[in-house]
Amino acid sequence: MPPPARGAPSNDKNPPPAGPNPAKPVRDREALGRSRGGLTTKIHLLADTRCRPLARVTSAGQRHDSLALPPLLAHLRITRRGTGRPRTRPGRLLADKAYSSKATRSCLRRRHITAVIPEPADQVANRRRGQRGGRPLSFHAELYKQRNTVERAISKLRQHRAVATRYDKRDFVYRGSVDVAAIRIWLRDPVP
Repeated sequence: MPPPARGAPSNDKNPPPAGPNPAKPVRDREALGRSRGGLTTKIHLLADTRCRPLARVTSAGQRHDSLALPPLLAHLRITRRGTGRPRTRPGRLLADKAYSSKATRSCLRRRHITAVIPEPADQVANRRRGQRGGRPLSFHAELYKQRNTVERAISKLRQHRAVATRYDKRDFVYRGSVDVAAIRIWLRDPVP
C-alpha cells in the first residue's frame, strides 16, 4: 500500500475525464492546446476551388494536422447540381507535407481519392531501395499550385473577429462562430 500523500488535496474541482486509457486523460476536449503563444486552436478545413468551406474540424493547437483528416472526410458532403444524394468523396485532395504519411495515403486510397501531396525529403531519403524498394509516389506539380485555395478560405474565415481571435471558452460555441462565418462566405459567393 502506498504511503499517504502529503499536503493538501488538489483544488481542481473539474478534472479532465478519463479517456480510453485512464493513465492518459483526455485534455483537449475543448480544442484548446498549449503552445509557445499560449492557448491555441486549429481549424482544419476542406475547401472547394472557389475558397468556400466544405467541412471543418477544430482541434487543440499542439495536435498534428494529419489526425484531423479522417474526421474531415467523414463530415464532407458535396451537393450535386441536380437531384440526388450529396457526394462524400472528392475527386482529389491537395494537402501539404504534413499530411504525407502512410496512414493518410492509405486512407485516401481506400476511399479512391487521388492524393496530391508532396513527399518530404526525409521520407524520400528513407525510402527502401532495391528489389522491394520504394517506387516514387506520383505527384502533380501543376495541380499542387492550386493548394493555396484552402489558405485563402482560412483567410476569409479569419476576417471575422470571432474566428480570428477565439474568446469562447467552449468548443461548440467557437465551432458555431466558424459555421456562421462559413455561411456568410457561401452567401457572398453562391453556387451558380
